[in-house]
Amino acid sequence: MLPIPDREFKAYIFDCDGTLVESMPIHYACWVEALTLSGATYPFTEEEFYFYAGISEFDTVIILNEKHGAKVNPRLVVETKAAMFHKRINEVPRVNIVADYAESLFGKYPLSVASGSEAPIVHACLKNTNLFHLFPHIITPEDVQRGKPAPDMFLLAAERMGVAPEDCLVFEDGRSGLEAAKAAGMEAVYVPRTLR
Repeated sequence: MLPIPDREFKAYIFDCDGTLVESMPIHYACWVEALTLSGATYPFTEEEFYFYAGISEFDTVIILNEKHGAKVNPRLVVETKAAMFHKRINEVPRVNIVADYAESLFGKYPLSVASGSEAPIVHACLKNTNLFHLFPHIITPEDVQRGKPAPDMFLLAAERMGVAPEDCLVFEDGRSGLEAAKAAGMEAVYVPRTLR
């Protein structure tokens, strides 16, 4: 069961990858291949992948470059990875416990998505799992100056829904997303891998 706080909320914000849809294993496989094809000679472990979950892909490449003293082109990695991921989009299933909960809220409360992935990937994942219609507001890195763990995405989602940050509940699977929710003054529900 999801550990939903026992109080009333006025709006709900969901992360996408690893929260609404179980896309993380496919994302990781595409990451590794895209980095290699883009000339990266450093490893990108699964542990690192989950540690950086929620941070924009562009920023993740910058972090990896700084860590390894490399100059891999972030835009090339992002574009290569996106092309690979789109070819596998039909392999991405829903995280039923979270998706079902979102569906139960639809029409009763404002709902939004705040994701560190690029907009085309988020839209495709939600459409492929029949969840896109639930979310009139979808926030991705291009909508804000700072991605997670900064609070900008969640604050923008609250603003677009017309709800105060403290009245929003966030659903997240990533460390950076949980930090962003806390920085936004929002309560958050952690979605562990065991629930997927």
